[in-house]
Amino acid sequence: MKSLSQLREEIDRIDRELLTLLNRRAKLAQEVGEIKKKKGLPFYVPGREAKILSKLEELNQGPLPPESVRAIFREIISACRALEEPTKVAFLGPQATFTHLAALKQFGTSSDLRPKESIEDVFDEVEKGRVDYGVVPIENSIEGVVNYTIDMFLDTDLKISGEVFVPVNLHLMSKEGELSKVKRVYSHRHALAQARKWLSENLPKAELIEVSSTAKAAEIASNERGSAAVASEAAALLYDLNILAKNIQELTRNFTRFLIIGKRDSDYPSGRDKTSIMFSTRHRAGALFKALQPFAVYDVNLTKIESRPTKKKPWEYVFFVDLDGHRKEDRVAKALKELEESCSFFKVLGSYPAGFRE
Repeated sequence: MKSLSQLREEIDRIDRELLTLLNRRAKLAQEVGEIKKKKGLPFYVPGREAKILSKLEELNQGPLPPESVRAIFREIISACRALEEPTKVAFLGPQATFTHLAALKQFGTSSDLRPKESIEDVFDEVEKGRVDYGVVPIENSIEGVVNYTIDMFLDTDLKISGEVFVPVNLHLMSKEGELSKVKRVYSHRHALAQARKWLSENLPKAELIEVSSTAKAAEIASNERGSAAVASEAAALLYDLNILAKNIQELTRNFTRFLIIGKRDSDYPSGRDKTSIMFSTRHRAGALFKALQPFAVYDVNLTKIESRPTKKKPWEYVFFVDLDGHRKEDRVAKALKELEESCSFFKVLGSYPAGFRE
């Protein structure tokens, strides 16, 4: 059995080898960047990156778990991509919100992440070319869809190039060191709803105050004695708050899904993709049933369907649909073509690598 000093020496040797290999990878990434510049190709190719991560996960024999492998290589890819061209990303801010965590999870810490005040601002930044991509919430596994995000796709030519799932782990945090000193609790209304049972049992006399985001709640709590916030661990770190209670959300399997929006979708199939579309049917009996028939015929699985008013005519609706597969796959392409022929309005929002729920 090796001694502690021998094990540490071996770890140091491996670290030196890793550093050499990482810099070799970085130099190759720089060469790739030069070729992309000359040919006018995009620096960020989500399908290619998703394929790299999936392959590494297949090759992984442990003891590192798959999520750790993805996180490590996501940062390596982010750092190497930044040598080609730093990726500019707008997200629904402020910092330390779950949207910020989604942006970090997708693009890594080497990207240029820019918080914005509203979902509309994120779309606007991408449309005007001030950033390369945007990150916006689309649905929560408990609270449902974010209708405003769906509505934004009606009036934009932006595409969906990715999706990210972030677990909603909510903690109670404060400058106070004891639960008994907390008189007010701030958070976003959804977070308060998800933590209401715990709050009623442990802080029955505390005033619950809704604010614009969990991160804003943490900021307020950092400046007010007797106040606490329900927010993420990242918010506690950012505002130097004590975590008085962890995971106070009622349901542990709670995720928020975020979309990556840009001027193009993922043209490079990853082998594990989704496609999102919008369409309206003509006002005829059985029109929706007939419109959806091609998906059954070509064995294409629909994972979500939502209806939204068009806001142009009363009682006129548009359908937002997620389906398994890439638009370039033969069966998906055939189903979409037949659907389009039966619709009064049809739009492919994009094909993109499916996100991981961890």
